[in-house]
Amino acid sequence: MMYGNEMMAYWSIWHWIMLVVIAVIFLYPISVILRRIGYSPLWALLAIFPLLNLIGLWIVAFGPWPRDGGRQ
Repeated sequence: MMYGNEMMAYWSIWHWIMLVVIAVIFLYPISVILRRIGYSPLWALLAIFPLLNLIGLWIVAFGPWPRDGGRQ
């Protein structure tokens, strides 16, 4: 039975390719939305981490929006 890092050594290149493809499919639309509302697209990386994505969501929800003219 394999645990932790031992199992990672047996993942093939196809596992890593699929991981990257799924990450791009998931993160690209988030980065487009963030760019349109005036935030850096790099904030989309917060969507990967369970607690940080909720913090990022609250920052976006209660931050200034271009439609509101930048006021809160």
